[in-house]
Amino acid sequence: MENKNEINVLDELNKGACMGMDAIHYILDKVEDENLKKELDRQYREYKEISEEINQIYPEYNDKKEEPHKTNAMNKAMTWYGIEMKTMLDDSTSKIAELLLQGTNMGIIEGRKLLNHKDTNEKVNELASKYVSMQEKAVERLKEFL
Repeated sequence: MENKNEINVLDELNKGACMGMDAIHYILDKVEDENLKKELDRQYREYKEISEEINQIYPEYNDKKEEPHKTNAMNKAMTWYGIEMKTMLDDSTSKIAELLLQGTNMGIIEGRKLLNHKDTNEKVNELASKYVSMQEKAVERLKEFL
């Protein structure tokens, strides 16, 4: 039996994790601060881990044998373009941290909305909570680079 709420939440979480990985991938070559590079590597691994967890449990809720939604090509292009434009004149560690904080905060907002407005089972709810918690911790670490 297909569970619409669970599928929706898992799709949105996976898109958020993919967006986080894409942003890190696009911005990493601009990062000169070794500590920020290490932090971004850590965050990338956490996003990847969440995406892998989503992929593992997704078939439990989807009768159609589809895969979780990912970031579409247009969003990827817009993310890349936004990073390029916003770092063209200022690619300092502080500016990069600011951009990443803005994106991470959007992810927290979306994650909180999912937790507050979608009725899902315990397994999906725990994964959504893990996603939000991971991003909230990332915000605290990124603040150090402002």
